[in-house]
Amino acid sequence: MNGSIDIRPLEDSERGAALSLAWKVFEEYESPDYSPEGTEEFRKCLGDEEYLAGIVYYGAFDGERLTGILGIRQDRAHICFFFVDGEYHRRGIGTALFRRMLEDFPKRTVTLNSAPYGLPFYRKLGFRAKSGEQTVNGIRFTPMSYIR
Repeated sequence: MNGSIDIRPLEDSERGAALSLAWKVFEEYESPDYSPEGTEEFRKCLGDEEYLAGIVYYGAFDGERLTGILGIRQDRAHICFFFVDGEYHRRGIGTALFRRMLEDFPKRTVTLNSAPYGLPFYRKLGFRAKSGEQTVNGIRFTPMSYIR
């Protein structure tokens, strides 16, 4: 990974930039695997304050540029958002974000619902599928867990 990438928790004021990055990456890499209903459902969650409440965000920065985000629900250790800008794929940023988040969740099982595009990456990190692929409101996902 490029030595200039900085990983840190995001400030509340940076949440908008994090969600904008999530939408940009979702549109490019995940939306093609979704129905129009699924894409719209994801877009709506980005503006749903009730859904967004309680999520802690971590960001990866190349200088001032936000290049990746990981959002996790503290109460359940469930990752809701995990996106890296396409220009920065395969540089270790997602792995670094995940490792940084794990520092704050010692000895906890971490869960997520993987979109089809993310499955190979999550398996490489050590996540295991808890069941087969599901579709809810057009959102395709595989429930996964990471147990240390």
